This record gives sequence, structure tokens and C-alpha cells, in this order.
Amino acid sequence: MKEYNGAMMQYFHWYTPADGSLWRRLAKEAPALARAGITSLWLPPAYKGAAGKDDIGYEVYDLFDLGEFDQKGSVRTKYGTRGEYLRAIQAAQKAGLQVYADIAFNHKLGGDRLEEFRARPYNPDNRHQAIGAPQTIKAWTNFTFPGRNGKYSSLQWHWWHFNAADFNALAGAAPAVYLFEGKQFHDNVDREKGNFDYLMGCNLDINNPDVREELYYWGEWFLDTTGVDGFRFDAVKHVKADFFVEWLQHLRRRSGRDLFAVGEYWSGVSAALNHFIEVTGGNLMLFDAGLHFNFAAASREGKRYDLQTIFDNSLVRDHPTLAVTLVSNHDTQPLQSLESVVEPWFIPPAYAIILLRREGYPCVFAADYYGAEYRGIGRDGRLHGVKMACHRWMIDLFLRARRRRAYGEQYDYFDHPRCVGWTRVGDEEHPGGLAVLISNDWDGVKSMQTGAPQTAYTDITGHIKEPVVTNREGWGKFRCPGRSVSVWLPEGSPG
Repeated sequence: MKEYNGAMMQYFHWYTPADGSLWRRLAKEAPALARAGITSLWLPPAYKGAAGKDDIGYEVYDLFDLGEFDQKGSVRTKYGTRGEYLRAIQAAQKAGLQVYADIAFNHKLGGDRLEEFRARPYNPDNRHQAIGAPQTIKAWTNFTFPGRNGKYSSLQWHWWHFNAADFNALAGAAPAVYLFEGKQFHDNVDREKGNFDYLMGCNLDINNPDVREELYYWGEWFLDTTGVDGFRFDAVKHVKADFFVEWLQHLRRRSGRDLFAVGEYWSGVSAALNHFIEVTGGNLMLFDAGLHFNFAAASREGKRYDLQTIFDNSLVRDHPTLAVTLVSNHDTQPLQSLESVVEPWFIPPAYAIILLRREGYPCVFAADYYGAEYRGIGRDGRLHGVKMACHRWMIDLFLRARRRRAYGEQYDYFDHPRCVGWTRVGDEEHPGGLAVLISNDWDGVKSMQTGAPQTAYTDITGHIKEPVVTNREGWGKFRCPGRSVSVWLPEGSPG
């Protein structure tokens, strides 16, 4: 089977400037990204969030408002207008890039009116433990979308379309997750906090017929409107797992297209991810959170980290055809609730791992590629300024090597705790393959089989100046600097 060395890019981060320019910038940059070796783009949520033009998109207000209506204080979203969004998708697809839309089916926020109804409070840290009797509460559960005024959909949302919320406007209300009268927490969700159906805002009742019909209808409308090639599902650990398959299969049948799908199940618990994969039957890929956690640990621990264990508890090891591998994403950035930083020195080795190995569908993070600067309040309550370095030159090198040389059999040399490597032997169209060596301590050296006898290899990173020439059996003694990575390609190759 011919290998397809695709690479996704998450084309945004948490601190993307809220100036409405992202869609216009994408339309201009799409051809350059395609030339660099990116084959698909994961775009941020395009619909109106509760914070209007400042909302990253995960505080879902109106799925039908793609930056078209004056709602929540603005017409545009953080990223631009509906017209700019559609033009950006068309420009990306014209450049040969697939486009994946980010959608959240878990919750809504920013309701237009309060409603009064009965609910029972539960312990936020244990959703099996009631902490009070059923009582009357008031919550922002009525969504009327006055700016849209019924265009595209006439459904107005009420409390019975949800099953829980964590806000009660009545005086003296204690902190709690309120389970609405006649409702239950969904099954087939993550077991953290006993049952992790509820995450935030007004939690959608996926069992409600109106809700299911509206989400199916919205999917049809959105796909017809945008023509995207697939979806990134947000917070799948909080929604009935089988719903995603039902919704996706419906759209695949209706459109006649093999729409791509990846879910964000942010957990390092392999059993939880395995259960989701079993329930969804492999219809969705998953982001490899376990591999990211290993990268973060390796970057913190330095030479104390055993590089032989870098794939432990990872999806790419256990389910390589379902793993979307990544170094970081918006949730792991500094000052976020899921902050899990990969230190700058380890970012190049981590990208070598996701881009130059056979297994996994790699995802490049915009903040790593372009760099980022932002200010925010840390957990200590103080204002912090954070700058993330631009690693574009190194990632571009690896993308070119992936596209032109990362083919054929893979030989692993994970035989030392502080220096590991691998080779790809290439194929008829891409002879010579490549060799990669990583060290987290001293300068590394390792003999590795390339499948290419008496061939000179050059370190494209420029770290090691002298070429390596393999012997008659194709073995070469490859090197890399301490706490770094070197990538070796046949001398004179276009990588």
C-alpha cells in the first residue's frame, strides 16, 4: 500500500489575537502551508460564542451564527465574518488542503433569559452524590437568538433541552452541579468525578428528541454551507460516545463523502480511551494525549527521563491508525486550566518523533510554528507575560523530510535511556530514507541500519557538519548534539 504522509496543522491557539483577521490571513497563507507539507487544517470554532468577538469559540452560544448577526456585542467572531470564513475555506481547498471544522456538542453559554424550574444539587467532584433535596432554581437556559430572528432555524432552547447546569441565580445558592428534574447524567462518558457528563454552562441533553434533531439538521446545514472535509469534536469525554458515530455516519451517508473525524478525549488513562475506541468502533481518530504528557515530562526531567519509555501509555503505540499525534495544543498552553508545557529545548525532538515516524497522523501547533506572545493571569493571581518561540524553520525541515524521505520500513533503536533513534529505509520512489537521532543528555552516537549501502548522509539540521557514509551492509554511525536532535538524509537529496 502506498504511504500517504499527510500532516495536519492546528491553525490557531488560545491567544490568537481577537482582531478578526484570522480568516483573511489563512486565505493568504494557505498556498505556502501546502508547499511546506501541510495537507489539512484544523480551524477554530467558527460560530458565535458567549463572549462575542473575544470568544475562542468553546463557550458555544449560537451554532448558526458564523459571524453574520449582531449578537453578543458583535457581528464578527474572534476570527472574522461568515463571508471571510467561507472564502478562507475555499482558498485552503484550492491550495490542496483539507479543512476540518471544530465543533462542540457538549454545552451552551450566554443564555438570553432566566428560567425557573426544579433541579437537585450534586457534588461537583462526585456526580453520584446528591448534596441537597430537589429545589427550585433559576438559570440562563432560554436561548432565543434575537439577532438571528429565526433565520436558518426557529428552535429556541429551554431548560428541558439541557440536563444540568452549575449556576443558580437564587440568593444563597451553594456551589453545585444541578441535575434538572426528570433528567439524568448520560452514560458512555468519562468516569472522572464519578460521571463527567457535565463540564460547563448548560449541558445538552443528547437524549432529548429536539436536541438530536437540531444537531443533525445543523450538521447538514453547516456541511452544505461550508463544504468542510471533516470535523474535530471538542470534549468527547463529556458526551455520549455513540452519538458522535451516529451523527457522523448520518452526514457521511447524506453527503456521500468519507468525512474525516478526530475527537478530543483529553485523558492519560488508556482504559478510558480504549473504551471510547470500542464504543465508537474506530470511526473517529483521537488526539494522543498520552504522548503529549510524555513529551512534557521528558522536557521537564531532562536526562532523568528514560527516552525508551516515550511511547508508554500512548495511542500511537496501542492504536497507531487511530492516533493523531501532537506536541501541544491550545489547552496545554501556559495559564490554561490544562496547562502542560513542553519546554522549548524538547520541541524539536518531539516534532521529529511525530513527523518522521511511520505511525500516527501528526498535527503541527500554530503557536509552535509561528511563535506567540500573550499576557494573562496565572494561578498565583498575578499578571504574567509569556512568549513562545517560533520553531518554524525546524518544523519546515521536518515536513519536507516527511514528504520526501519518510517512507518504507522503520527500524527502531530505542536501546538506551538517554539516546534513541530510528531509520526509514525508503522505497523505490524515495530511496535512501532517513535516520533520526535524539539525545537528552550528552552528544549522542549510534550505529543504525539504513538499507542504503555506501551512501553519504547529511544532517539537515546543521548540527553535525561532517557527513556519515554507510558501510557495505548499509550501517552508519550517526550523531546528534546533547539535548537535541539530528535528522540525516542522503546527501544531495531535496529534503
